[in-house]
Amino acid sequence: MLSDADVDNKIPTQGLRYADASDSEYYILLTKDKKPICRTRCLNPPEHLPHHWNVNDIVPTSKIILDGMSHCFLSPAPECSRDHNEWRRFLIYLQGRDMVAIAKFKFWEFYILPPDQTSNFTNIRVAYKMEKTRNASNGRGHGESGRSCQVVRPTATKANINDSPTLPVNIVKETVSRGNACIQARVSDTSEDNFSPVLKFSPVVGDRLSSESTIETCSRPEPRAVKQAGPLEKNFVRADPSYLQTLGQAHSGWIFGAIAELVDNSRDAKATKLEISIESIYFKKAGKDIPMLSIIDDGHGMTHQDVVRMTYFGHKQPDADDPNRIGRFGVGFKTGAMRLGKDALVLTQTADSRSIAFLSQSLNQGKDNLEIPIVSYYRKGQFMELDTVVQSEATAKYNLKSIKEFSPFNKYLIGEKAGLFQDKCTGTQIYIWNLDQWGSNYCLEWDNGLNGGSSFHQGDILIRSRRIRSRPGQISQKVPLDYSLRSYLEVIFLVPRMKIYVQGSLVRSRPLAKSLNKTCVETGIIMGKSAHLTLGRCQLEWEQMNCGIFLYWHGRLIEAYKRVGGMIHNGDTGRGVIGVIDDEGNGLVWVHNNKQGFLDCEPYARLEEWLGKVADEYWDNKFDSLNVVKDGALYKPDQEWVQCNKCRKWRMLDPGFDTKSLPVEWFCYMKPFEGLCDLPEQKVDAGVVTVSAKRTGYDSRENSLPFEGIATIKVEDMSSDSIGLSRMAEDSSPLKRIRRGLPRACKKV
Repeated sequence: MLSDADVDNKIPTQGLRYADASDSEYYILLTKDKKPICRTRCLNPPEHLPHHWNVNDIVPTSKIILDGMSHCFLSPAPECSRDHNEWRRFLIYLQGRDMVAIAKFKFWEFYILPPDQTSNFTNIRVAYKMEKTRNASNGRGHGESGRSCQVVRPTATKANINDSPTLPVNIVKETVSRGNACIQARVSDTSEDNFSPVLKFSPVVGDRLSSESTIETCSRPEPRAVKQAGPLEKNFVRADPSYLQTLGQAHSGWIFGAIAELVDNSRDAKATKLEISIESIYFKKAGKDIPMLSIIDDGHGMTHQDVVRMTYFGHKQPDADDPNRIGRFGVGFKTGAMRLGKDALVLTQTADSRSIAFLSQSLNQGKDNLEIPIVSYYRKGQFMELDTVVQSEATAKYNLKSIKEFSPFNKYLIGEKAGLFQDKCTGTQIYIWNLDQWGSNYCLEWDNGLNGGSSFHQGDILIRSRRIRSRPGQISQKVPLDYSLRSYLEVIFLVPRMKIYVQGSLVRSRPLAKSLNKTCVETGIIMGKSAHLTLGRCQLEWEQMNCGIFLYWHGRLIEAYKRVGGMIHNGDTGRGVIGVIDDEGNGLVWVHNNKQGFLDCEPYARLEEWLGKVADEYWDNKFDSLNVVKDGALYKPDQEWVQCNKCRKWRMLDPGFDTKSLPVEWFCYMKPFEGLCDLPEQKVDAGVVTVSAKRTGYDSRENSLPFEGIATIKVEDMSSDSIGLSRMAEDSSPLKRIRRGLPRACKKV
């Protein structure tokens, strides 16, 4: 291996060239994922060596067989301190993990080997092999890397570029900007009759977002003449900062859809607890207190790579449809955060790392390209140290300075929020400020409720307009789900597992399929795929004159109160009847990227038709014959359930149990279950649903009447589009309604 002194003796003193007279030096730009690492010099290079090496892959040393390969050496030739730092970081990564970096071309394969433990990173061994014989007429300096390059030629050049490669020189400097780094190339010019070619790499437009930010730049004058050579350069998309406003318009119709995107991310992260609140905080730049929305979960958190991926504007969708995962398109965080406010900060922690990301319209105002500062740390014992493997120290300082300047977060507030993770806990915290406005006030309004965790007046976040969402056939103006976040989160998941808090108060989840009266399960085949619909009557919805189908996708509510069949044309038809259906990953229908509706396609149209038919039959069979009791009668659900505050499993209550006696926080060892959390969740026997009798109140011990009858619905054929129903016990003294959709004759018993 060459010594450092030998390397230094070969450095040109009157200008840097790509080849000298002895042909023993050759300058190569080394990049990874089109990001510059460092300009290097190749010692004892082979013939026709490419000028640009892009690392395509990094693999363990054990997977590479180097027998029979030739070797050359790379030494750093940095243009600035940034190149020097990147070179050391790159080699430390290879050395610490015993990895080999691979650069492949049409005719070449290069294997950059990890340095020895005693190496000072000055001379690095490279194994290489040439798979095919190149045509020598291509000339030296035109590498087979598939890149776009330009030959810089003096004005009025006549001779061929291969005539005289090395003569006395005059230095012409140029700057080529690629992403966040600065690449310098220098050209050797002799006379009008002789010219030595130089590769000028064209700038990449809209390079992929990363945590790097420009700290140090190098300025050079423009070349006098440029000629295109080699293949055409690729055109990458540039993200203008105004695109952040466009992303927020995905939820322009309903702002709770933006909050739901962030709730989905917490569920996908396997969080067991989620806190949503709005509080005031002092913002020095504004000189006053401002409201800030916070969404905090205890999920598994995100690594630096996950945070960078989160900032991408979409990513490749998975090939498999995972029914346990909601996120799919890679735009939920951006669309949700930018709908709620102009600026968002993410603080996330895993077992081994912590990262801060800042998505801000304020920071990027007036800029030509989008900048997203990211700072990452790694765990060292009980402390978090700056991770210099994924970022330089200068980059981290610059990004932290930007965060502090354009946000309410200084080092003390960041430390306070990081303390919420406690010792080695994981999770993600999202803070959003400069909230969206409604006229002269904010679009959202918030109420902290009564102190002491009162169940009479709990805190909530509301839409200021209180407007009801438009639905065909909708006549009721009492739809709290449309403007109350607490009401929406009660039913957002088909099987709730997370404990969700709004303004410090626990949301009492309400699994709709388990809270219905006179339940009936229907199964149908829609274009070759099965669909399961649960229908029943809900006392609360009857009082609020609501009805319709709740359509879930992967267990997450997409459409609520969707009227089908006769419900569309008559406001009285179907009153109180609720249906619940879920696409359990069978691909029957597909959801919009804002998760607030389904794609308008043939399967969805067929599904609507089937839902209307089944709902009309249920209404005719169940509510044409009525047994009217005295005024004020209430109908209990077929089964009543309670959720354990520890294991989050749902337990069925005994018939006649007084639900008012349940504490706010209930556990499996309490009455009436008195069991262990390890026991499996109870389920109703398949095919048979027991319908409870009508009662005058939820407390059967007060002013109760004797049961008027117990009815059982038996599912006879689950494979057909309809289910045969047989009455095991008939209600007495039925009162026939005149016709469906017309006022019903009422008689007090």
